[in-house]
Amino acid sequence: MNAREQYDFWVSDPYFDEDTKKELRAVADNEAEINDRFYKNLEFGTGGLRGVIGAGTNRMNVYTVRKATQGLANYILKQGTQDKGVAIAYDSRRMSPEFADVAALCLNANGIKAYVFDALRPTPELSFALRTKGCTAGIVVTASHNPPEYNGYKVYWEDGAQVTAPRDKDIIAEVNAVTDYNSVKTMSLEEAKAKGLYIVIGREIDDLYMAELKKQIIHPEIIKEVAKDIKIVYSPFHGTGNVPVRRILKELGFENVYVVPEQELPDPDFTTLEYPNPEDPKAFTLALKLAREVKADVVLATDPDADRLGIYSYDTKTDDYVPFTGNMSGMLIAEYILKERAAGGTMPANPALIKTIVTTNMAEPIAAKYGVDVIEVLTGFKYIGEQIKLFEQNHSKNYVFGLEESYGCLAGTHARDKDAVVAVMCLCEVAAWCKKHGMTLWDRMVKLYEEFGFFKEDLYTITLKGMDGSEKICEIMEKLRKNPPTAFGPWKVIDVRDYDNDTIKNLSDGSVKPTGLPKSNVLYFDLTDGAWCCARPSGTEPKIKFYMGVKGTDREDAAAKVAELTAELKKNI
Repeated sequence: MNAREQYDFWVSDPYFDEDTKKELRAVADNEAEINDRFYKNLEFGTGGLRGVIGAGTNRMNVYTVRKATQGLANYILKQGTQDKGVAIAYDSRRMSPEFADVAALCLNANGIKAYVFDALRPTPELSFALRTKGCTAGIVVTASHNPPEYNGYKVYWEDGAQVTAPRDKDIIAEVNAVTDYNSVKTMSLEEAKAKGLYIVIGREIDDLYMAELKKQIIHPEIIKEVAKDIKIVYSPFHGTGNVPVRRILKELGFENVYVVPEQELPDPDFTTLEYPNPEDPKAFTLALKLAREVKADVVLATDPDADRLGIYSYDTKTDDYVPFTGNMSGMLIAEYILKERAAGGTMPANPALIKTIVTTNMAEPIAAKYGVDVIEVLTGFKYIGEQIKLFEQNHSKNYVFGLEESYGCLAGTHARDKDAVVAVMCLCEVAAWCKKHGMTLWDRMVKLYEEFGFFKEDLYTITLKGMDGSEKICEIMEKLRKNPPTAFGPWKVIDVRDYDNDTIKNLSDGSVKPTGLPKSNVLYFDLTDGAWCCARPSGTEPKIKFYMGVKGTDREDAAAKVAELTAELKKNI
């Protein structure tokens, strides 16, 4: 059916509720809106669903969520693992509790138990919960840091990581095979509970989760020593981080934690934020105001599902606050863990740090100093989680730390996704160590630059919505793939990595070798002078992202170089 035929079906079929039909009738004369809502099914990608909330096949609603869950249920039944059940968590967004229940009751109607959290919880705690309960899979209803009109649905497998190849493609095939909405199963909440299929979980998982986080603390004595002196400002951005972040900091002994009152409580409209993303400087406006009032040492914010952490550090020289990128905060935590574990004799044998291909190359010299191997994976924390699983299976390495540039990292293996709660905890331990040694986090970051090199990264994003936008993104990637640049201004291209075709082509001699990583629509350009850039369409948003990195002789040189490289990249697209 075309878009208009799908629209007519939704408006007339008795399967759809009257509120849905009313919403659709209101756009009856708007062909563009109808086309956007119905020109395709909301894609169940390798990470699950994400889209604008509303009626239509290309929207997040109870029908698209239930249909996707039926496909997941069919896959689980074919695997024969239905008796293990599925854990489900959700965030503070509009329709998140409803979508969680829709998914649970669909699973229940297929004879699969659902362990549903009693209230909103962070995404990393879902990863922890499903491993703790021995579930076959997990679902978290969240759109992470997207604007308030969005919601989403991510699927995890029994190892606690988001599904990876080939399982992701198999689940997608099952979801796509569900074409008849009337074939999707559901049941009432009362019946599901009576049959022991809908099981509520909560505090008992929280307690176990907190206990696991505390195992990552290296120097609790330092925290106790400076607990009365260090001041921390924190914002949960109206999301799931409020309770667990405050709890872990309190239990560790930090006495001066100031929570931004305007952003403390859940708010699906994110009223105080233009964009609930710790990457956005504007999102820190209220937190920085409070920080200046209380003279805080560090300012922290977690995104709505608490898997990303953004920070600012006080700078004594300017008497102001300095923003950290995800690369910077990740390196600060990583270097501290490696340094202190090496000094204390707690570094495991064959240690490994895992980073994504678009994460800072500063990881290499830091890891080398402490005898730690660096392993690169594709963009997406699920690939870091996959490596942890492989380490456990083949005993080749021991995981020490993992990070990605987009403000996500993981210390420990309690979860298999980025965890902003453990990141807050680790970062505050680093801040305590700095306080004890008479420095700020920014002072420490500058010392790392001076020792390991002035690395600088940037991100340029183009947003192209709708069907035309999707086609334009494909055109940009195709142009770069068929006619790759041989230089970006003064930087010559050494190698072109095409992860979709599994090739690394050396431009000087024409030799080709495999990437060794899974197939993905990503192009990566290794450049002279230690620089690089990468093109990657987003898997969850209507965007194409261009990442770039340089190494300068000092901070000013690095900033100038990354600005020039960004300008040169724009000329090629």
